[in-house]
Amino acid sequence: MSSSIARATRATSVTYPRSHKHTVEKRMGIVALMLMLLFALSSPLLAHDFKVGDIDIAHPWSRATPQGAKVAAGYLTLRNSGAQPDRLVAVSAEIAGKAEIHEMAVDDKGVMTMRPLADGVEIPAGGEVELKPGGVHLMFMSITRGAKEGEKLKGSLTFEKAGTIDVEFDVQAMGAGAGQQGDHSNHGG
Repeated sequence: MSSSIARATRATSVTYPRSHKHTVEKRMGIVALMLMLLFALSSPLLAHDFKVGDIDIAHPWSRATPQGAKVAAGYLTLRNSGAQPDRLVAVSAEIAGKAEIHEMAVDDKGVMTMRPLADGVEIPAGGEVELKPGGVHLMFMSITRGAKEGEKLKGSLTFEKAGTIDVEFDVQAMGAGAGQQGDHSNHGG
């Protein structure tokens, strides 16, 4: 019986030498192509970017706040594709009674300090500035409610030259971005 199976297998492979293999290869190619198309088409859906004038605003986000919190913070990356510097001069957020641009820094005694940047933050021509935990960031004060993971917080950014744009801050987990040097998440910075 096994010899008849072997003869049938040989006869099939002689008659249809590569048809099965081509079918599998073609199917795998089609699957790979479809996956690449799906990824390429879904990337803009996953993007969380905004643009005003020459300024690109990449992925504004915030952290979920613990119950009773009075402050929250916002983070993002600003890219200036223009030939002139611009400056982020004001910020607002729907949950904040007041919002400012802040900087965290270590003083000469090694103490971490946080202070508002009254003149905002400059985005150099052709350059970028990352607002992140432990550095320059947006401070949302006197918040009217907590920020919950998974929601989007409405806000706006005002630039000296590019003007004002409405944005949404993607609220991530309380510990998001933790572990970065200088990150002190207990006070929202």
